[in-house]
Amino acid sequence: MSQLISHVILDLDGTLLNTGSIVSKVVKTFLAKNGKTWDSKKAHKLVGKTPYEAAAVVLEDYGLPYSTAEFLSMIAPMLSEQWCNIKPLPGANRLIKHLRSNGVPTALASNSPRSNIVAKISCHQGWKESFSAIVGGDEVEKGKPSPDIFLEAAKRMNATPSNCLVIEDSLPGVAAGKAAGMHVIAVPSVPKKTAEFSSADEVIDSLLDVRPEKWGLPPFNDWIEDTLPIEPWFISGPVIKGFGRGSKVLGIPTANLPAENFADVVSEHTSGVYFGWAGLSTRGIYKMVMSIGWNPYFDNTEKTVEPWLLHNFDEDFYGEELRLAIVGYIRPEANFPSLESLIERIHVDGKIAEKALDLPIYARYKDSQYLRNPLQQGSASDGS
Repeated sequence: MSQLISHVILDLDGTLLNTGSIVSKVVKTFLAKNGKTWDSKKAHKLVGKTPYEAAAVVLEDYGLPYSTAEFLSMIAPMLSEQWCNIKPLPGANRLIKHLRSNGVPTALASNSPRSNIVAKISCHQGWKESFSAIVGGDEVEKGKPSPDIFLEAAKRMNATPSNCLVIEDSLPGVAAGKAAGMHVIAVPSVPKKTAEFSSADEVIDSLLDVRPEKWGLPPFNDWIEDTLPIEPWFISGPVIKGFGRGSKVLGIPTANLPAENFADVVSEHTSGVYFGWAGLSTRGIYKMVMSIGWNPYFDNTEKTVEPWLLHNFDEDFYGEELRLAIVGYIRPEANFPSLESLIERIHVDGKIAEKALDLPIYARYKDSQYLRNPLQQGSASDGS
């Protein structure tokens, strides 16, 4: 298999771009104007659908008195205004640059109309010129899960379908890639649904976890001592009592922060294990490793952040302001066969972080102004 892959075909919405958050925002506004309330638990029903199919789902779920065509004509201008506010998903820029710089022919194939695809990618520097072909749902007879879009993309690149690697976030997309006779990596945009993607050749948490060398493509060369440098981001809040899982069950004293303080920031980052620096207002700055995970207490619709400060404290510090500078990524969220194996892995993560934070690329953020004086959450600056 590794010798076969010569071309890559990427989906756009939910794979490269966090389109779902913008669509949810627009539909929520539209529903409110029509006396209806958006239910975030139904958002997954729109994933992978053509605009016409997604519109039909919304109309049926909320009992709206419009035809599909009427609804689309009303909502289209609201969506168009937001195209340039859609953020790339973690690892998207990195993957696109990597494929382009290594001369791997890459196509974009989406159920969205071609004009929408071009409008969205034009907001991101270097994206449009990185694709050898762009195929929209309005350019083929049937959208995904039909293989038409992927077969057309392969045809435009003069590629044999069996030599193509598809990266997709939705079940219809995965089905389309397999029906086209291609290899498929699934990056599910709906959390905790890995089992449903069993037809894919590989299932990963995010684009940060793509390993091109598995497919005979040039490897990334940006991993440093089992860590991946990322664009740093910053969050803070008072330490609160959590669910007791960290200290009581695992014997690892993780700190808990109120998720509502930074839910929007965390929603932009994939679940997994990260590391960086932690500032406590009255104590100093410490190395830390942390997990971002989907919280079963909230039906996997919210993420929680659990930092573990790599220092032995003599007492609890509930109520103190904790400021975090997250500077690197270690691994995706994982399931473990036993509590012992989970605890062992967390300690490995701690050792990896402890060592990596001495490297200049990470050590420099220890002096970040944010750790001493948090002005705002997010990644607006390097915190210096």
